[in-house]
Amino acid sequence: MIPSPGTSSSSPGGGVGAVWGGAPYPVIVIDRAGDVVETNDAARSLLLDRGAEEPTTGDLPRWLAEAHDRLKSAGTPSRASAGAAAGAVAGRTFEAHPSPTEGGDVVWWLVENTGLRLAEEALHSERERAALLAEVSGELLSSLNVDRCTEVTARMAAGHLADAAVIVAPAQGRRHALTYAQGEGDVTRAVLPVDARTVPGLAEALQGFPPVPTRWIDPEGLPEWAVPPGFDRTIGSVIVTPLPGHGMPAGVLILLRSSTHRAFTEGEELFARLFAARAGAALSAARLYAEQSSITATLLRELLPPRLERVHDVDYAGAYRASQDHERVGGDFYDVHPGAHAKDETFVVLGDVAGKGLEAAVLTGKIRSVLHALLPLSGDHRQVLGLLNGALLNSHHTRFATLVLASVRRCSEQVRLRLTSAGHLPPLIIREDGRVEEVATSGTLVGALPRIRTHSVDVTLAPGETCLLYTDGITEARGGPLGDQLFGEARLREALGECARMPAEAVVERVQMLAAQWLGSDRHDDMATLAITNPVGGHGPARVVDGYQDPRPRGRES
Repeated sequence: MIPSPGTSSSSPGGGVGAVWGGAPYPVIVIDRAGDVVETNDAARSLLLDRGAEEPTTGDLPRWLAEAHDRLKSAGTPSRASAGAAAGAVAGRTFEAHPSPTEGGDVVWWLVENTGLRLAEEALHSERERAALLAEVSGELLSSLNVDRCTEVTARMAAGHLADAAVIVAPAQGRRHALTYAQGEGDVTRAVLPVDARTVPGLAEALQGFPPVPTRWIDPEGLPEWAVPPGFDRTIGSVIVTPLPGHGMPAGVLILLRSSTHRAFTEGEELFARLFAARAGAALSAARLYAEQSSITATLLRELLPPRLERVHDVDYAGAYRASQDHERVGGDFYDVHPGAHAKDETFVVLGDVAGKGLEAAVLTGKIRSVLHALLPLSGDHRQVLGLLNGALLNSHHTRFATLVLASVRRCSEQVRLRLTSAGHLPPLIIREDGRVEEVATSGTLVGALPRIRTHSVDVTLAPGETCLLYTDGITEARGGPLGDQLFGEARLREALGECARMPAEAVVERVQMLAAQWLGSDRHDDMATLAITNPVGGHGPARVVDGYQDPRPRGRES
């Protein structure tokens, strides 16, 4: 036990004040009855208002009085550290350590730990903020969808940074897309005319300038559009910060806190900017991806093979499969250009550009454009191929192509074709009785030699007969039991022999299906097939070529 420095009746100058007056910590002596009997200068300065002389029991903080009561109930502790307590006094935090005396009093030493507590709180806050930023990055970067990124940003901002959040997207004409979120509520959207001058700092933030301090913004002056629908609490504090993007802002984040909560601190403003930087980068990436996807889709629309149907009482069907299943275009292509009238010829082309993938598809698009421009001359296959050859030789492309051209016209019950090959595989004719004939047309490929040579052949199709144009991706499909055999022309002819009197769509579907089964999962070249069929059962209503098909392997559109 510590010897008692005095009794309950000791004077301030002869008790604790004489023994521990110079102690760096506040010291309070409390007797068995719970009354304060002595204190040192540090304790009196902490507990008393100016003008008071000695603290009383009523001046003790509740946590210390309760700790003393617990100590009395438990009896005199055997260790000096037993019965320690902690709490706040005048905005400062202390740990109180009891030291029992021989006379039954307890000397309480108050050791301040305000700095340690603030450091721990700051560390905890920084850890929470770092975890939130990591969560934000994970949530936002997991998707390149603009709407989802905007929704996640608004929801997380309202849930972690404020009572409500508004995201103002870049202007679309005179309107802005607005995304609202509050607490745990649903995210709502609106597109409204916005006057950026009505919110301090908004016009600057939309241009990417640094935000204005929150203390400059009057919450009562916010326009109606800047508050989420249904948010009926009085706004006490506002943050307006840009969402930085790649070269240009991705929008603006407005944070709202009700008057029942404390105002945003400088630290919270700084963290809001860090949050906005992460969100802005994700939103900007999502918008860039969406823009590039739109451009790609627009360009692909012109490169995809067309959907083929009946034209002037002749059936056409085509199917295309790129060399890679994740690709939609490649070096194989086909087109059908209907004549203006039923008596006019329909111009058909199927080709194969050397190479695969997007680079080959670019040259494919150029060839299709040139052939479209040469439609007025389509009756003369040699002239068309000569002009196309010259155009390819004068371009920066170093690739060549093989093609087969067909001019198709109905004559009574028959369909007449004029076929010309330019280095391409010869067309195959499926007769009504199941015979398969090879058309003896020939010629040199285009884009490689200054002059080309061609030989055209005329063919007649009776009702139920089909002319099949195809690329070498079909015959050179490598697979089989050991994966090392070509599908070959013999298997193709055998399969076509079973397609007599079948519709054009069924013919190309069967060829593509057999080639795909032969391949299994092996690599392959682009595969394109086009069937021209004289339908059985007379003439039907003419339908024009329209729209585009997805060339990925899916039924007919494989």
